Amino acid sequence: MQTKKQSLIESLANVTVGFLITIISLHVLFPLLGIENHSGKNMLITIYLTILSVLRNYILRRYFNRKQ
Repeated sequence: MQTKKQSLIESLANVTVGFLITIISLHVLFPLLGIENHSGKNMLITIYLTILSVLRNYILRRYFNRKQ
């Protein structure tokens, strides 16, 4: 069973990788779709979604750890 700290570290590591993939993907995908590429807006959207991902991962991990 993971401790709360281990769950948080795992969530942060997972989301950090996702954050980097998202930043790169937005710079590739938006121009292909004809969407204006604004780095500041892209970063804001990515940070917001990253925070949601950390919370989601942490909550789910704690839920399943408690269930075991």
